[in-house]
Amino acid sequence: MTDTPTLPQGPDDSEPRFRAVLTPHRSLGPKGFVIFMAAISTVSFGTGLMFFLMGAWPIIGFMGLDVLLVYVAFRLNFRALRVYETVALTDEALTVTRVAPDGKEQFWRFNPYWVRVRVDERVGLSSELSLASHGKRLVFGAFLTDPEREDFADALKAALREGCAPAV
Repeated sequence: MTDTPTLPQGPDDSEPRFRAVLTPHRSLGPKGFVIFMAAISTVSFGTGLMFFLMGAWPIIGFMGLDVLLVYVAFRLNFRALRVYETVALTDEALTVTRVAPDGKEQFWRFNPYWVRVRVDERVGLSSELSLASHGKRLVFGAFLTDPEREDFADALKAALREGCAPAV
């Protein structure tokens, strides 16, 4: 649940000038999950016991089913949160790596002199962070909030500008 992603070794072995790992926000950690499930279980058991003592014994099964469904829903959510993206900028390339919850990796490589970083505002929806170069576009960081997308775009643009400055 709280595994720290390791940065993949891409095809470019030079030391990056800029590197970032983008991960979804995890508001409930392992300890909080245990406390939450204990509270849900206690309330469900207490309610089920009350109904059992009143003679409505089938309710106990439904109360246990509720706890099981909440547990399964959280486990599926925690699995989906294992996704992360890395962005690495070297002198030769800007590389974006997306790792899916099942561990499958996807790589995109851009020339840092031609790539453009954009944050598109969309009416009624979250903004969209993307990289564009030579007619191709990659949308990434979908799990970030709008302010996080803006901050990341500013940091990446600054790193790209720094690398494009003429050598003195």
